[in-house]
Amino acid sequence: MSAERPVGIDELLERVRSGLDRVEAEEAYDAARAGEALLVDIRYAALRDRDGLIPGALVVERNELEWRLDPQGSHRAPEAIGHDLRVVVICNEGYASSLAAASLRQLGLRRATDLVGGFQAWRAAGLPVTP
Repeated sequence: MSAERPVGIDELLERVRSGLDRVEAEEAYDAARAGEALLVDIRYAALRDRDGLIPGALVVERNELEWRLDPQGSHRAPEAIGHDLRVVVICNEGYASSLAAASLRQLGLRRATDLVGGFQAWRAAGLPVTP
C-alpha cells in the first residue's frame, strides 16, 4: 500500500478552484440582489469590525460554516434551505473562501462557490459596505 503524495497549499488551492465556478464581485452582487445567491461572509470579527459588512450577507465564522449551512444539520441557519442553494463564500482576499466552498460541496451544496478576491475585491469594485 503506497502513501499518497502530500500536496502543498498552492496545489490544493489550484485543485479546489478547478472545481468551482468562482464569481467576480459584480456577479455576486447581482445574484444576491436577484435572490439567486446567498452571500456568506466568513471573515473573522476583527476584519469585519475594521472593514465593515456586506449588506444582506450571512455572517458565519469559518469554524461554524459547515454546521450552519448543512441543510440537514440540527444547527443550520434558517437560510440553509436546501442542497440546491447557490452559496457564495466570502473571506478577506479569496483564499480561505475557496477551501470553504469546497468543503460545502462535500456536504452536497453543489452550487457553493466563492468570491474572487474576497471582501477586498467587493470593496474595490465600489459595492455597498456598511460600517
